[in-house]
Amino acid sequence: MSTREDDIIATKLPLVEEFYSIQGEGRNTGKAAYFIRIGGCDIGCSWCDTKFSWNAELHPMVSIETISANVLASGADSVVVTGGEPLMWDLGPLCNMLKESGITTFLETSGAYPLTGTWDWITLSPKKGSPPLEAIWRLADELKVVIQDGTDFEAAERYSRMVTPECHLLLQPEWSRYNSIIADITEYVKKNTKWAVSLQAHKFMHIP
Repeated sequence: MSTREDDIIATKLPLVEEFYSIQGEGRNTGKAAYFIRIGGCDIGCSWCDTKFSWNAELHPMVSIETISANVLASGADSVVVTGGEPLMWDLGPLCNMLKESGITTFLETSGAYPLTGTWDWITLSPKKGSPPLEAIWRLADELKVVIQDGTDFEAAERYSRMVTPECHLLLQPEWSRYNSIIADITEYVKKNTKWAVSLQAHKFMHIP
């Protein structure tokens, strides 16, 4: 592959959607942010609520200059890059461009691919079938574990031993099973107070 082709790939990303909204999950719930959803994911969680993002070929390759310009035009001062699994792509050029414009950068990832970019905040959300790479554990600012059934608590405890003591530990009910699992999560957090509950507040608020 030529250098010119590398440059084209490095400066374009498969853009699923972009919008200015409110962060609905994790430690930063309630804060305004511009969301950039990148296409491509081979992890295949059965409960994923963004399956439309999995096939990167279905989404246009958009230049990082255009994406960055859209962020600045929105008036946002922070960006959440999510997917899909965004680390399937080299996010360094986009991340650098945003930071040069004074934008605070947030990343949401399963950690299954090597980290690219220098981020102000990393949300690590491990998936059973594709465990995070070793290097990212100690870089995570928050560990968000989706709880689908009772067996996920054991996995969450294993994950918690991999991150730093400063990392925020969050348990989030899988949305389609919210009513059946939230009581178990609540009781678990009451007995294991290092954890906190993360809710998908944007779905309760009926916003993107």
